[in-house]
Amino acid sequence: MRTLLCIFALGLFALPASALERDRDGYFHTGDGVRYKKVAFINVKVYAIDHYMKDLPAQKSKQAVIEADVDKRFSWKMLRSVEAEKIRNALREAFAKNGYSDGGKIDSFLGSIGKELKEGDAVTISYDHAKKTTTITTPGGSATVPGEAFMKATWSIWFGKIDQPQLGDSLLNKF
Repeated sequence: MRTLLCIFALGLFALPASALERDRDGYFHTGDGVRYKKVAFINVKVYAIDHYMKDLPAQKSKQAVIEADVDKRFSWKMLRSVEAEKIRNALREAFAKNGYSDGGKIDSFLGSIGKELKEGDAVTISYDHAKKTTTITTPGGSATVPGEAFMKATWSIWFGKIDQPQLGDSLLNKF
């Protein structure tokens, strides 16, 4: 018994990934990372991002997270200021890269990004399983788009085809 206490006290015992605990709001924090943009020959930090899920899929994979029809969300914190048009264009390109082309839903979603996102600004993208809606909230406003297919397209931006695949891995690093 004394040996077991020493192991815990020294931090030599690691809990398995399945021991992930819910936050106070009932969500699992599955991981976090930083979005980089290559400018000339350097990578600049654009935003820090966290991912949360109300329930975890049985399989730990990016595709399982995309497909999961559960309450989930992304939270960003801008690490530099970026013009609204640049953010909207990057997200449009990401939807296209992942094969989603419903321009009306994309435009509605991106309409909430009406002004420059400044360093320190927060952006939240959340999916409500019961209502089957994806909501984006920015300092410039918010928009809610219906449909499970739109949620999957949105989650594919970070867990699907992406120019920074290690970001998706980071968003599952606690899972």
